[in-house]
Amino acid sequence: MSNPNLEGLTKAPPREVDSVLRVEGLHKYYSQGQEKLHILKGVNLNVSRGQRIAIVGLSGSGKSTLLHLLGGLDSPNAGNVWLNGIDLATAPDTTVCRLRNEHLGFVYQFHHLMADFSAAENVAMPLMIGGASRSVALQQASNILARVGLSDRLKHRPAQLSGGERQRVAMARALVTSPDCVLADEPTGNLDEKTATEVNELMVELSQELQISFIIVTHNVDLAERMDKVYRLHNGLLQEEAVL
Repeated sequence: MSNPNLEGLTKAPPREVDSVLRVEGLHKYYSQGQEKLHILKGVNLNVSRGQRIAIVGLSGSGKSTLLHLLGGLDSPNAGNVWLNGIDLATAPDTTVCRLRNEHLGFVYQFHHLMADFSAAENVAMPLMIGGASRSVALQQASNILARVGLSDRLKHRPAQLSGGERQRVAMARALVTSPDCVLADEPTGNLDEKTATEVNELMVELSQELQISFIIVTHNVDLAERMDKVYRLHNGLLQEEAVL
């Protein structure tokens, strides 16, 4: 039986079986007064299952804009973003929200945890939004928090956690739905060097263990060099760089 939520959507052209995210001809414009800023000028990218990709570039080059488009948080002016074969650029908002909740995880420079909720409740939130019961969601949240080394912090609120612990909670929240891909925007940019290294190592380890793709926007050279591929966003286009 066909899924009514997917009827009429633009399907991706033939692709590799293990492809999770695929982007073709992505353009994004912004208006600034009478001026039209052409931020992305035909970006192409293919992300395989379990692949780790770093995107680097100067501030203001459009890295965060690209990440928002990949996550269905914004729409391109032209081009396509296929998530597991469904075009986020043409899908109805309800479908994009469902796909985003089920198949993508998000980690930002600032954790964006809800101050009045415990670590476990913060991590459980995507599951409850997806329809899971509170008890089931909290159990799964506890499991993934244990995996990131926070089994003794389940009931702590964000203000009671260190910066590194808060970022681990944010990472657990991104992973709790077992997404196909995690999109991370400067995930360690607000941490000291030692804590950043620990969080970086955890991301790489979890990606390998869980076969989850990671797309990471970062200025951290050490983190970028640990990825499978590094792309530089320059003049609106992605250029692959050699990984040392």
